[in-house]
Amino acid sequence: MKILVAGAGEVGYELGKVLSEEQHDVTILDMRQSCLQRVVQNLDVLTVEGNATSPNSLVEAGAQTADLMVAVTSVDEVNIIASMMAKRLGVGKVIARVRNDELSQKDSPLSPSELGIDVLIHPEEAAASEIHLLVKRASASDVVSLADDRLQLVGLRIEKGSKVTDRPLQELAAEFDDLQSRVVAISRRGGTIIPRGSSILKANDHAFFVTKTEHLKRLITVTGHDDKALRRVMIAGGSEVGRLLAKKMCEDKQKWQIKLIEPDEEVASKIANNYRDILVLNGNPTDPNLLVVEGIQEMDAFISVTDDEESNIISCLMAKHLEVKKTVALVSKTQYVPLSQTIGIDAIVNVKASASDEIHRQIRQGMMLTVKALQGIKAEIIEVVAGKNCKMLDIPVRDLSLPEGAVLGGILHEGNVEIAVGDSIIRKGDRVIILALPRAIEKVDQLF
Repeated sequence: MKILVAGAGEVGYELGKVLSEEQHDVTILDMRQSCLQRVVQNLDVLTVEGNATSPNSLVEAGAQTADLMVAVTSVDEVNIIASMMAKRLGVGKVIARVRNDELSQKDSPLSPSELGIDVLIHPEEAAASEIHLLVKRASASDVVSLADDRLQLVGLRIEKGSKVTDRPLQELAAEFDDLQSRVVAISRRGGTIIPRGSSILKANDHAFFVTKTEHLKRLITVTGHDDKALRRVMIAGGSEVGRLLAKKMCEDKQKWQIKLIEPDEEVASKIANNYRDILVLNGNPTDPNLLVVEGIQEMDAFISVTDDEESNIISCLMAKHLEVKKTVALVSKTQYVPLSQTIGIDAIVNVKASASDEIHRQIRQGMMLTVKALQGIKAEIIEVVAGKNCKMLDIPVRDLSLPEGAVLGGILHEGNVEIAVGDSIIRKGDRVIILALPRAIEKVDQLF
């Protein structure tokens, strides 16, 4: 596929990296030489220096022959204008990142399609949804619903002294044969391991499991965690992510006790008027004394979503030191994400990574139903339909020649879900869950 990416910032760079690894023909357009230089030095893509709102620049970047354009500059207006021009120039599909939520509202006087946008991405909305899921599942660092919510992929830290520590996976499978789950990846000291039966789980490993939804609570207990539901939550920062998260939690059936701290008095007052169920405090959410006075040590969860990502990390570390059970920090720099498990924060959510994931999922839409990058490892979870030309039909899993760097997690067949084992068989129309390293994704795609 020929893809034009407008914007060479973090999202554009990550998209260029992933899409070029999948053998797409990618061109990145940006007017900043420094950003393009980084792309040229690290990625196998074409670059064009120019303004995304210039018709000549878009033509030079190949808009007239592109199958898809993704507008991810840092300015909403540029993304909208670039989308309109690209559509007029003949681009088949246009995806645009727009932070302003006016276009996505039902009563908007203009729809995205009227502006040439086929898919509108709202990164703050995606980040808020991700945090909401993480807080609902107390012990997990990642939560991805799969197979119509029949399967879950969860990231869990292996606690010292748990029943699974220092034992081979094949031994654990025999002992817990009634626990429908499978380890599909392990993050250890910054490296990614695609496990085999002889692989051993060690204390402080970050393991990713595919499990039946009804077996999730037991899995969490077996790995050494207490899955007691969270109730008392403190949100540091009334940013757009903070407001969207507060809204989602207020609409949730779960009865949350929420405190939100916002330094801007006008913003704090507006949030307090809009969400009566939340205690809103006007103060500096990075002030340790204020956090202690307001009872951070009594909270079940602390979520820091201010615009200062370093302060978010430090605040979460302080909360963890005060024995808050779950901490979540919002960041925008991708290099901070692998650090989360190492330094003790339960989960780090990256707004730009959330946007990149959503865009990547839209690009792969078709036979691939889910594409989700995972926190702390260089792998993605994929949900794919086995088509009539699938090369893996009616062959036991043990006899399949899967690409190196890919592992089967589960299969949904005619409404019945199963964790993939040696004698499992894939049939036409089945939905299959696979974890794959980036280099293996294209090969997996070809197999299905």
